Amino acid sequence: MMLTNNEGGMAVHLARDTIETFLNKGAVTKLSDVDLPDIFNKKRGVFVTLTKQGMLRGCIGYPYPDSALGNAIIDSSIFAAVKDPRFQPVKSPEMDDIAVEVTVLTQPELIDVSPQELPKIIEIGRHGLIVKDGDNQGLLLPQVASENDFDEVKFLDQTCLKAGLSPDAWKKGAEVYWFEGQIFKESVPRGDVIEKNFMKCGD
Repeated sequence: MMLTNNEGGMAVHLARDTIETFLNKGAVTKLSDVDLPDIFNKKRGVFVTLTKQGMLRGCIGYPYPDSALGNAIIDSSIFAAVKDPRFQPVKSPEMDDIAVEVTVLTQPELIDVSPQELPKIIEIGRHGLIVKDGDNQGLLLPQVASENDFDEVKFLDQTCLKAGLSPDAWKKGAEVYWFEGQIFKESVPRGDVIEKNFMKCGD
């Protein structure tokens, strides 16, 4: 089930409010205390991405629909702000300069084709990827390929690297899953929320 633009706005506002409540008060928002539509009680995968002046500032989420969307947003928001190991924790004053983005995911599905066929069926701008091999797993959201001008092969290579594997692991038996994402983002920090579409022209 897709989110409406209004529900997407609520998702982003929930993420921002959760982060600011945590940074300012040390309190964790409870879903039961927020008035949200029923879709936020449905189990969905989600990622929360923070950008500062166009640069990544944090991104963490849940690939699989293991918890209610609202709870997944709350958890991912806090983790993206203070638990992303690539960055120092966000400080409260930074939130004036940080744009908040929420990506709601479909259920990841194994792509059951030969490695040679993978680049032919992956659609840049539509699909996100997960690569698994043993205990190694890496995920890249759909927008990553478009924002970095990856073609299909580069996208597969980079997802393998994210998993800590060699870039050609997808050619050598690693499992590749795909999913789609509905992306809502503040146009500017604290600004209007828009739904982003990274599909290539003509798609």
